[in-house]
Amino acid sequence: MIQLNYRDSKPIYEQIKEGLRRLVITGAIAKDEKLPSVRELASELAINPNTIQRAYRELETEGYIYTVAGKGSFAAEQSDVHGRRNEELLKEFDEIVRELLYLSEDKEALIRRIEEIAKGGEKQ
Repeated sequence: MIQLNYRDSKPIYEQIKEGLRRLVITGAIAKDEKLPSVRELASELAINPNTIQRAYRELETEGYIYTVAGKGSFAAEQSDVHGRRNEELLKEFDEIVRELLYLSEDKEALIRRIEEIAKGGEKQ
């Protein structure tokens, strides 16, 4: 389900958050599907439950999951996520593009890169 890299500089909760986000976005976890409980996932990954709780809390704030008291956490419908998350990502995108242009990255190269990604290609 989720792979942790203990050598990665990213905190563990961020890795969990990204892993779960990816599973929700790709549909590996379907809309309204129940996520593992905090204790289950903590046990499976052999980490502190507080770490899982932090990842779940942030995913809920971002709109990727929702919690039902006494029932658990579930994957949110994709349309519930779009607006707020798109806005956040576009702000980050704008900052990154501005910095790349400041560092003299070619505007046309950036455009080609976006077009390649839009076609489904992997650009590194």
